[in-house]
Amino acid sequence: MSIQTEIYQEVAAANPIIIHRHQRPDPDAIGSQMGLAAIIKASFPDKQVYCVGKQYEGFKSLGTTDEISDETYQNALVIVVDTANQPRVDDQRFTTGKKLIKIDHHPNDDQFGDLMWVNDEASSVSEMIYDWYDANPALKMSDHAAELLYTGIVGDTGRFKYPATTSHTFWVASQLAQHDFSTTDVAQKEDEIDIPLAHLAAYVYQNLQITESGAAYVFLTNEVIAQMELGDDSTSAVVPLPGNIKQVVAWAIFVQQKDGSYRIRLRSKGPSINELAKLHHGGGHPLASGATAADETEIKTVVEQLNQVTTAYATERNA
Repeated sequence: MSIQTEIYQEVAAANPIIIHRHQRPDPDAIGSQMGLAAIIKASFPDKQVYCVGKQYEGFKSLGTTDEISDETYQNALVIVVDTANQPRVDDQRFTTGKKLIKIDHHPNDDQFGDLMWVNDEASSVSEMIYDWYDANPALKMSDHAAELLYTGIVGDTGRFKYPATTSHTFWVASQLAQHDFSTTDVAQKEDEIDIPLAHLAAYVYQNLQITESGAAYVFLTNEVIAQMELGDDSTSAVVPLPGNIKQVVAWAIFVQQKDGSYRIRLRSKGPSINELAKLHHGGGHPLASGATAADETEIKTVVEQLNQVTTAYATERNA
């Protein structure tokens, strides 16, 4: 029996179903969470299906999360999507349900759940959710579910330009695009920024430091973020920007927290950076990871290590 069939059987038997995703979500986290919920609701109209986690203003157009009591978990099937590590799950009650399923596309460093479906070659969990639907003919795909999954795929593939994008990704996207929603509107929404974010983008480009080996980094302090009337949550929109520069190979965006420490958003065009992230209380994909730095000493270490990664990568390519 395939893992897709096992998950279907658990979903068919369960009520209620509670779906979690990771903290500080991106379009794939929201798209896969809300998209999975929409498929289940269309297929099993009598089931109670909840999506939990902090509500973010920027994702309200995709759906809103539910506030539920602790008692709701007692006989619930809990599904965690797009989350590699348990500490990153938004709402730590995910362990209190009757049964737990993990669906993810990150390296499976933290194995948890009664059932695990992890495919680190998938472009996104939204792509995986479509594959789950496709493998189980009894499931129904609503137009809204299709739009949510398409949004997640577009977000996690960087508009289909990241290396994890495969011919299967394009096939899934083409199947979803046959439903009644506008792919143009999805792309427009994901590209839109407001004036404060435009100012932040300019700041990133003006203040980005780039080493000879192509390691780039920029610091977004509390003062900078406050001056632009932005919150930490808004900074995710500028993370891809350094990758548009030809000379940049891998980059780090340091975002200061209220306690003075820094969240680090790591991205790469080639060399793996997830092992570096693990050295600093983080992890993720080889080309997209997150970490933290407690102080200036650790920040300096991260920058030096990132430069070592890009230098080694250049040496290998020139060998």
